[in-house]
Amino acid sequence: MKKVFRALCMISLAGLFIGMPVQARENVIHRGIYVNDIDLTDKSKEEAKEEIEAYVASFGDSQITLHVEDEGTITACAADLGLKWGNEEILEEATSFGRDGDILRCYKELKDLEHKNKVYTVSFDFDQDKIRSLIEENAPQYNQEAVNATLTKTEEGLQISEGQEGRVIDTDASVDSVYGYLTTDWDGNACDVDLVVKVDEPHTTAESLAMVKDELGTFTTSYSSSGGSRSANVANGCSLINGTTLYPGEEFSTYEAVAPFSEANGYYMAGSYLNGQVVDSLGGGICQVSTTLYNAVLKAELEVTERYNHSMIVTYVDPSADAAIAESSGKDFKFKNNLEYPIYIEGYTTPDKKITFTIYGVESRDSNREVTYESVVLEKITPDTEVIYTDASLPLGYCVVQSAHVGYKAQLWKVVKENGVEVSREQVNSSSYMKAPRSATVGVATEDPGAYEAIMAAVATNSVDEVKAVSKAYKDAQAAAAAEAQAQADAAAAAAMAQAGMIPEVPPAEVPAE
Repeated sequence: MKKVFRALCMISLAGLFIGMPVQARENVIHRGIYVNDIDLTDKSKEEAKEEIEAYVASFGDSQITLHVEDEGTITACAADLGLKWGNEEILEEATSFGRDGDILRCYKELKDLEHKNKVYTVSFDFDQDKIRSLIEENAPQYNQEAVNATLTKTEEGLQISEGQEGRVIDTDASVDSVYGYLTTDWDGNACDVDLVVKVDEPHTTAESLAMVKDELGTFTTSYSSSGGSRSANVANGCSLINGTTLYPGEEFSTYEAVAPFSEANGYYMAGSYLNGQVVDSLGGGICQVSTTLYNAVLKAELEVTERYNHSMIVTYVDPSADAAIAESSGKDFKFKNNLEYPIYIEGYTTPDKKITFTIYGVESRDSNREVTYESVVLEKITPDTEVIYTDASLPLGYCVVQSAHVGYKAQLWKVVKENGVEVSREQVNSSSYMKAPRSATVGVATEDPGAYEAIMAAVATNSVDEVKAVSKAYKDAQAAAAAEAQAQADAAAAAAMAQAGMIPEVPPAEVPAE
């Protein structure tokens, strides 16, 4: 009986629907449905969407002001922050109102509209990435970064300068705060929102730096055989590292500290290794800086995170005790402060061309513990040939010789002794250095066929000494010929002057002082 009764009700309601006014157009929104103040009566879904989007866009010029405590403000219009319609689902609800569901529900919804409008509320949405970009672009002018306490080495020892805390915009928290306000509380008008500012604590305090006074490791190398340009590069690179304070957990990049290799940064052209040859480059000699620092770091027992050996052997440290850096090949020497306290790096050069790095910190190692490093050569590879390069752009007589480089395979070992007794032996690294034959670059440009044949015959012997001898003989002959030509020119000029009755001016003789 219940089923029969329900069926009869449905039939009756259907009759009522038939008797209700028909919309002018099918599939349009019913009369009495609004979104905010927008009347959607008789509008299609697409028409309603356009109107609502235009409504949202109308607030795009509203100014939004972000306050950085008492420091200043950051302003933008809502459109710049990606203002958009945030609850598009209400359009689907408005379109389907009075149509979806069983007939009883639809009838009730439509009858309700006869007495009271159905009003949906638009919600706004914004682009969080645009909010973040706005804050990040403007934050630097208001951020007051913490000033770390610093160390400076003087004749009196390590001096401490006090640090101070800073105040910086908390970007993540500020984005959340601004986005939350705009999507929940904003009414579309101009508004003010406070950014989140947090205290920026210094890495360390003067109290902790005061403990940095112990010498953890020091190392010295000599560059006494270097010319002026290379010597200047070593001194410059050393000065760029000197005074560095490295806090616990921080990593130091030697390349970042001394780069760029440019004249503006204090570098000169000097010899460096490239593809088995010594070539001039800006900053040549900088690897002696990184190598000296590397050995001081080893003695301090800090954590080495990146190290490369040179392509060819160097003479200022033992094999496998070097650390190369190079922009072209991406080589860098990096290490980390793996200690509980800060460390201070002192670097200096001396008039007798020595470079020293000393690392200071808090000594926690036992006094009876001794650490040394041993270089072990596994293989020595001696070049058995010579190479001669001819250059037709250089005049005959030019000859530059590069010495041979012996190849090596080597290892570096860390040896620890306690009370004079060895307790451990650990391999630190392994290195391979390429061999490079003795070579000569010789000029062959000449208009003298005989001289050209002579130099090419010397080149054919594949003997650097033979090429040197022929080049020197030709150069000496050219110099002698030039001197003879000059003497003849001087004699002819003197004869011409005498014939013309001209007497060359002779400076008066000096009169001895009484």
